[in-house]
Amino acid sequence: MAVREIITVPDPRLKLVSQPVERVDEELRDLMDDMLQSMYAADGIGLAAIQVGVPKRVIVMDLAKADEAPAPRYFVNPVLSDPSDNLQPYEEGCLSVPTVFDEVERPDRVRIQYLDYDGKPCDEIAEGMFAVCIQHEMDHLEGILFIDYLSRLKRQRAVQRVKKLDKDKTRDDAA
Repeated sequence: MAVREIITVPDPRLKLVSQPVERVDEELRDLMDDMLQSMYAADGIGLAAIQVGVPKRVIVMDLAKADEAPAPRYFVNPVLSDPSDNLQPYEEGCLSVPTVFDEVERPDRVRIQYLDYDGKPCDEIAEGMFAVCIQHEMDHLEGILFIDYLSRLKRQRAVQRVKKLDKDKTRDDAA
């Protein structure tokens, strides 16, 4: 397993629509393992393959709290349906938009169908934090970032903030 670099805005790859996976095999499981390690290393709770530069319809997630045992989840070719009419605001952040947080409204319940780590078909209802997180990650598969739901001004400020962070990091690394 390897920790992969998580790409950040304004990298144009984040706007790509991810492609379906043909089969769950050892190569794909290696990718999912790397994604999980990368997500943990960045203190995240969800990560889409495109965030490590791979435009495949794959998501990893772990919603376990700090005092709980890890509970990794894997979603291959996920499809959402039957969203609740009830919208719930939630303050979101993103590993591809570090240090930026803002409120986004999403359905508080959604159905998700996907293949798991072993390629087994799964069908379940996501509610609460799980619903928020899976919708956020599904957006990544469509080339959508949570900041795309914000006003133009807030979105521009978020991108500028990340660019400044990258510039500062590059300067610190060179020193």
